[in-house]
Amino acid sequence: MAGKAMNILIVGVGGQGTLLTSRILAQVAVDLGYDVKVSEIHGMAQRGGSVVSQVRYGEKIYSPIISKGDADIILAFEKLEAARWLDYLKPDGMIIINDDRVDPLPVMSGKVKYPEDIDQHIAQMVEKTLVVDASSIAVGCGNVRAANVVMVGILAGAMGFPEGEVEKAIQAMVPPKALDINLKAFKEGHNLYSNIA
Repeated sequence: MAGKAMNILIVGVGGQGTLLTSRILAQVAVDLGYDVKVSEIHGMAQRGGSVVSQVRYGEKIYSPIISKGDADIILAFEKLEAARWLDYLKPDGMIIINDDRVDPLPVMSGKVKYPEDIDQHIAQMVEKTLVVDASSIAVGCGNVRAANVVMVGILAGAMGFPEGEVEKAIQAMVPPKALDINLKAFKEGHNLYSNIA
């Protein structure tokens, strides 16, 4: 991968662990010897607002910003956010979507309807689309809030990151009381990717 930058766009809504995910990913890339730049964009900071993290790593990275059409992978914690950021994906890029629905305010207020079959529409446009029920897997691990780390496991599998390096980063970032559940969630996600890849 000499000289080639990898661009990962992580999108979700407030409270889904988008920022923790980008920090774990950035830590792994640093530990593997890459130059890393991270940019975080918070919409409405409270739950329900759009949150976007951009992680770029490679031999030398000058800017933290991913341009439209330049993301190698989009990791989407919610279906509508996946659709919203789709034009950032490279033509041959991959999108990994958690099959989760969080109604934004206009939907909650009844002004607009949540789009039907949004993940199927994305799958028709993007050949490398992977839709997973990370929330249910996280519940099985003991806490729905670990869905983001299930997604980290899938992403690590897709990117070929060494499991031990990712586990080390999770141990550094996650509070001790939540560590066992998160390590289990990572393993489940990683195994899921291994089984479908």
